[in-house]
Amino acid sequence: MDLETASALGRYIGAGLAMIGAAGAGIGIGLSVQGALGGMARNPDAYGNLLTNMILGIAFSEAIAIYCLVIAFLMLFKVA
Repeated sequence: MDLETASALGRYIGAGLAMIGAAGAGIGIGLSVQGALGGMARNPDAYGNLLTNMILGIAFSEAIAIYCLVIAFLMLFKVA
C-alpha cells in the first residue's frame, strides 16, 4: 500500500468515526423529546416551560451533530 492510498484510507476512517457523534446527538434528541412529552402528559400546565426547554435542548444536541459533520467534511476534503 502506497502513502497516498494509506492517507485516503485514514481520511475515510476518520470521517466515519467523526460521524459517530451524530448518532449520539440523534439519541440525545430522542431522549429529550421523550422526557418532555412525558412531563407534558403528567402536568399539562407546564407545557410552555417544557416546550421551551425541549427546543433549546434539541438545538444544542443538533449543534453537536453539525460540528461532527463539519469535522468529517474537513477530513474528507483535506482542509489543513
